[in-house]
Amino acid sequence: MGKISGSHLVWDWNGTLLDDVTAVVGATNAALEVVGLDAITVEQYREWYRVPIPRFYERMLGRLPTDAEWQAMDGVFQRAYLDHRVGCGLTQGVEELLRDWQGAGRSQSLLSMHVHEDLVPTVRGFGIESHFIRVDGRRGPSGPSKAESMERHLTALAATVSVERTVVIGDAADDAVAAAHVGAMAVLYTGGSHSRANLEATGAPVVDSLAEAVDLATGLVA
Repeated sequence: MGKISGSHLVWDWNGTLLDDVTAVVGATNAALEVVGLDAITVEQYREWYRVPIPRFYERMLGRLPTDAEWQAMDGVFQRAYLDHRVGCGLTQGVEELLRDWQGAGRSQSLLSMHVHEDLVPTVRGFGIESHFIRVDGRRGPSGPSKAESMERHLTALAATVSVERTVVIGDAADDAVAAAHVGAMAVLYTGGSHSRANLEATGAPVVDSLAEAVDLATGLVA
């Protein structure tokens, strides 16, 4: 099969399609309790967030967590996140944006660093799985970087997707890094894990809504 002529979106999940920043911060605070640290706010989270995650915790600990601390914090985070996520829904307007993009004959996929085995049924439960030609989450206990995952994701789609006409939409600086790594474009959304200043530092365009992100992506690949 030859490459399609239409443009392609690669969507991020947490903090982008799924409006879960409050759940993430709640789970982060549960993890911080493990090492005796005070809770942080959403604003502080967005300002300090870094990947890999141990570097984020370094900002608050004043040092990198030990291996034992990291394992304990990560375990607590994962369990607490599942509890907090129960009340989270899709970001406003997501269903319409996905439907309209697909209806225009364009393709889209989903790439997340969330655990693959949990991601797929969660996406399916929201009734939006059919809009994506591929859904990939993190496989394994630690997994590759977002850039490495993006490379694998788009390699798997190489028969139908042109990287040069692909735009990554996400809420974190590593989404822009991952896009640049494969030669795609990126649009970053302020409703998730990063502050606007941190997103703008990547050099990628920054927007305040997913509708704006799609409009801008459409212009980038026109």
